[in-house]
Amino acid sequence: MAKKPIQQSNQIASNKKAGRDYEILSRHECGIELKGTEVKSIREGRVNISDAFARVEKGQLFLYGCDVQPWETAGKWFQHEAKRPRRLLMHKREILKLEIQMAQRGFALPLLRLYWKNGKVKAEIGTGRGKTHRDQRYDLKAKAEMMEARREVTRFNKGIR
Repeated sequence: MAKKPIQQSNQIASNKKAGRDYEILSRHECGIELKGTEVKSIREGRVNISDAFARVEKGQLFLYGCDVQPWETAGKWFQHEAKRPRRLLMHKREILKLEIQMAQRGFALPLLRLYWKNGKVKAEIGTGRGKTHRDQRYDLKAKAEMMEARREVTRFNKGIR
């Protein structure tokens, strides 16, 4: 049975830089361990994941570089740090598979997006290989050619010659 695509309305934030800088080979869904003030800040949309990545350490998966701004109305005792490492929740066997893949040179685990699922914040990380400057230029060229082809088809269908 095929998985249903996640609705766009559930999306909190997406990382467009990850698609540009990495060739994403596989995607993994995982939970994220958050404090109460972090969830409230995320509900307000005060999160930045452009530099976020995951790393396997001592059999656990941690998220670094995810910037969740402090919640303004909380007292200083209940406040959280903006860029603290957060634990990602996955099954042990999945983490071991990721650790084996990360042992190979050139692989990384960028955070692709954050979204709501059943009232909980979920993170989607990708197993990616870094793109070179040449790969990025090739992708831009292919994208431009595809846009030009669509434009020509549209012009032809409308009868403009």
